[in-house]
Amino acid sequence: MKLTDNIYYYLEPGMLDCNTYIIKDEQIMMVDAGYGKNLPLLVKNIQEDGIEPEDINILCNTHLHLDHAWANQEFKEQFRTSVQIAPIQKEYYDVGVRQTSYFFQMEPIEFEEDGILEPEVSLGNIKLDIIETPGHSPDSICFYSPDFKTLICGDLVFDRNIGRPDLPGGNMEQLSKSVDIISDLEIDNLLPGHMGIISGPDNVKANFDFIKTYIL
Repeated sequence: MKLTDNIYYYLEPGMLDCNTYIIKDEQIMMVDAGYGKNLPLLVKNIQEDGIEPEDINILCNTHLHLDHAWANQEFKEQFRTSVQIAPIQKEYYDVGVRQTSYFFQMEPIEFEEDGILEPEVSLGNIKLDIIETPGHSPDSICFYSPDFKTLICGDLVFDRNIGRPDLPGGNMEQLSKSVDIISDLEIDNLLPGHMGIISGPDNVKANFDFIKTYIL
């Protein structure tokens, strides 16, 4: 589904659902390919929006939990997309991929990265700041576009909720600090890793106020 001229949004079905985002500019980036069994539907939906998976240059993740990253290797092998991770994700790869999968009594589906993300990613006219936001997981990051005032926040915050901090490497104190950091940004579009998006600066602010008052 097209959100703006440059951003597309895809919601996966089922328990291991995950929101996938595509940012389209001179280069095309996908954030969170999701769970492997949902990949055929994701590819179908992308193509219906006029984007060929082979044209996606970069695949990256808000964090490496199974519902967000299990399709990484399969997508890479099918479409020759470069999988890139943040330094903090490389550092905590074992926690994000292996320990969390074992926590859910599932065998991890691993992947090989092709590169390391810089603190600022340039897709052409669109530039994305990488912000480390541990708490839900130690490897969590957000992608922020200052020009478009858009934040892809993974499982840090949702609509009137937060990501659970009780998974391997999770930490409620860190999560609260991360929320404080991103809530100070100018955000018109808040794009979480699950459930619906939040649009409009007033709605985004109201969501942060609710979380800080009733959740944290």
